[in-house]
Formats: sequence, C-alpha cells, structure tokens
Amino acid sequence: MNIKITSGHLRNARVKAVISFIFKEDRKLSPEIENLDRILDGAISQLKREQKFDGNDGKVLVVPTLGKGKMDYVILIGAGSKRKADLDKVRRLGNISVKTAKNLKIDRFLLDAESLSVIKESEPIIAQALVEGVILGSYRFDKYLSKKDDYRIKELQIRVKRRYRDKAENAVNTGRILAESQNFTRDIVNEPGNVITPEKLAQIAQDLAREYGFEVKIYDEEEIEKMEMNAYLAVAKGSANPPRFIHIIYRPEKPKKKIALIGKGLTFDSGGLNIKPGDYMRWMKADKSGACAVLGIFKAIGQLKPDVEVHGIIAAAENMPDGRSYRPDDIIKAKNGVTIEIGNTDAEGRLTLADALSYASELKPDAIIDMATLTGACVVALGEYTAGVMGNDEKLIDEILEISKKTGEWMWPLPFNDMLREHIKAPHADVYNIGTTRYGGAITAGLFLEKFVDKKIPWVHIDIAGPAHNTKGWYYHPKGATGFPVRTITTFLLDQE
Repeated sequence: MNIKITSGHLRNARVKAVISFIFKEDRKLSPEIENLDRILDGAISQLKREQKFDGNDGKVLVVPTLGKGKMDYVILIGAGSKRKADLDKVRRLGNISVKTAKNLKIDRFLLDAESLSVIKESEPIIAQALVEGVILGSYRFDKYLSKKDDYRIKELQIRVKRRYRDKAENAVNTGRILAESQNFTRDIVNEPGNVITPEKLAQIAQDLAREYGFEVKIYDEEEIEKMEMNAYLAVAKGSANPPRFIHIIYRPEKPKKKIALIGKGLTFDSGGLNIKPGDYMRWMKADKSGACAVLGIFKAIGQLKPDVEVHGIIAAAENMPDGRSYRPDDIIKAKNGVTIEIGNTDAEGRLTLADALSYASELKPDAIIDMATLTGACVVALGEYTAGVMGNDEKLIDEILEISKKTGEWMWPLPFNDMLREHIKAPHADVYNIGTTRYGGAITAGLFLEKFVDKKIPWVHIDIAGPAHNTKGWYYHPKGATGFPVRTITTFLLDQE
C-alpha cells in the first residue's frame, strides 16, 4: 500500500473516492465538502436530506460524482458524538472507511484527517490512528483458502493541514509499522498447531534476527535441562514436538533502559493429562498469543529503533498427554529453587512462565513485562475484550494502562492481596500451580508468577486470555487473532527514550 500525506483542497484530489467524517453535532457541511457539493450541483446535500444522514456513529453516505468531479465518489462517514470522540474512534472510522471502499471496489482513496481535528489530539496523531484503523481493518487470514480475496489498497492519501505535513509523515509511518507488526502477530497466532511448533516459533525469531540485526539464542531440551528449567521442561515432556527456549535481543548503541518482555508460548494446549473437553480445546492454537506478540513487538522495534535495550523471552512448548507427561500431585523445582506442587496439568502456562521470569530476573532489567493467555477466570472477570493487568509496581502498571487508553487495547487493573496469597500455598511444596478457591483465578495465577520475579525488579503481568483471540470479530479486529497488545507495549518502549 502506497501511503501519501496531502494538504490540498478535496476538489483537486486525484483518487477514486474522497472520504470525510461528520459529527452528529455538525449542522452544516464543512467548507471543503460544501465546495464539492457546489461542483456536484447540490447532490451531497440532497442525498444527505433524502437518506436522513445525521452523522450518527458509523452511518455512511455514498455520493457518486457521475463525472462531475475528479473522483468517482464523495463519501461521508458519521463520527457520532464529539464528546465521545477519541483516538480509538478514529481507528474505527479508518476501519469503516476501508470496508466501504472494499464494497465499492475502490483501491485509491483519500481520508480527510482534518475533518476530525476537533478531537483533542494533534492532526498527525489523528492521521496515524486512521492509518492503523485502515491496515488493521483490512487484515484477513486467507492463506489456506482456495479462493482468495484479491482486493488490495493501492494508494491511501491522508489529508492534514499544510503545517502538519512533516510531522504527519513521521506519525503515519509509525502507525503503518505498528499496524503491520500487529498483523504479523495475527498471522502467527492464526497458524494452526501442526504448522507452528516450538521449533517453528524459534525459526521465526531467527528470521527476525537476520532481517533486523538482532541477537538471538535458541536453547534445546538438553540446554533447558542444564539451566534447571524443570517447571518448563515438565510441561514440554508430553509432546512429540520438542521445546525451544527463545531469547531475542535488541541492543541500541546507547540504551537508556533495559526491558525484558516475556510471552507465553504454548503452541498448542490440550490440557495435558487433565485434558480439556473438546469445545475448550478449540482455538488452543491461540495459546501462543503472548509469544507471538513479543515477536510482533520485535518486528516493530527493528524498524522504529527505540533507545532501549529489549530482551524477548519465550519458553515455547506444547502441552500434550503422553506417557512422559507430568501428573497431578507431582512436585517440581523451578529454576529459582521454588518448589511447585501440581494441582492441575491444564495450568501449564504459568509453569513455563515461572522459569522464563526467573531467567529474565537474572538479566537484571529495569522492568519485566509478561503477556499471556493465562486464565479463563480473567475472561469471566473482564469479558472478552479487556486484559487484566497486575504486578508489583503501581507506577509501571499505571504507565501501561494510560498508554492502552490511547491505543484502544483495553486493559484493567486487578489487585493483589494477602488473602488470595493464602490460596496458592501447597501442603507439600512452596506453591500450588492452581488456587485452592475457584474465585479470583486470574489474580491467584498472577500471585503464582510473582514467586519467580526478583522483588527488586518492577514487573507487570498482562493476562490477555480475553482479547488475544475472538470468534466473531469486533471493530477493526476480524475474526481470529487480534495481535493484542503489540501497539501498547511498543509505544511503551518508544516512550522510555
């Protein structure tokens, strides 16, 4: 897709469609649209009256120019209430724009960012959000379909005021990289378990390292055993596909901070010996979403190059039932010496993360952030669209939550407390891998992970079990993987400079 920034009059746009946005409070057309309306002999205002187009959220008015303008269509899209307008509304408008263009088979169109300037953000940032909405909204995973959708956007123009052109160029480029990296993540998550194994995930990390000049270390079973990652290895033993521990590193010349990112990398989760019922085993290819998000973030930072050293850590494995599988009541010693009593083999992700967190702590980073499709309890608590955030550092939690408000990757804090800590105490080991109560399961999982983090290191755990994958689609997320939270964490890294 060729993306251009423009600041000319809409009447001079050389595209197949001009798309502008109107709020429901707007009683009159903007001067630019009024100008086009005169050229089209009042067709816009006439159709606006006839179709009772009032600027309500998501409503679309398509006006054919019938050869009277330089474009084929003028399209107005309702932006809803100005009071509720924010950057994520802009992304949704970008998504509606590309869906409308696709229905009309328009491959070259202009989006008028200037018409959204009432939002309390600069026009360059509004332009960035529009581009993110277009790229994310146009995503599809059709690799295995015999009949593919051949629609592609050839050219996208974004119109801003002339004084913002240079800044808009930079912002739009950032938006393009963020959205394409999120789509990269979606691609890997959407791949099935017979394609993405731990070894294949390691190969993708190696490919990224070659493309962007990262360092990468891949450890096999023997090396994992030597590092005494027994919790992680216990999960992996039940599968014919061997585990791979992935450590990918971005090092700028003069890093201002060192950040460790950890992603849960279960390429498929059957539940192990505590096998899942069939309906619950569907979509378990998405249990690698945290790991794929880490890889997507590295794709983004390879291009955006923040002044922060970043370590990506993935304990990739498959959780399968086998004669070598770990069992309920087994007791396992993790890398940091903490002993774990197994209550359920389907609480496997936290075991792989335990050793990954211990490994990350030994690197002495300034902060650790882990992303994991960890608990169904988090989905029960917050729904399918919101991630739970918890950890040992309120400042770091607040920083990530604040960024998520702008990226539209919804997150909500969940509180640690000493009473729930009592529920992960085991009779014969230091900790249970499940809580002894059915309540607060997302929090007890987070409290389990806390046992494997150096207390001196700020740490945040993001439970993405709800928003990482969906079976229906919403806003600019098609059915399947969403790529959550690539844009939030990449933005966090850029903000550390």
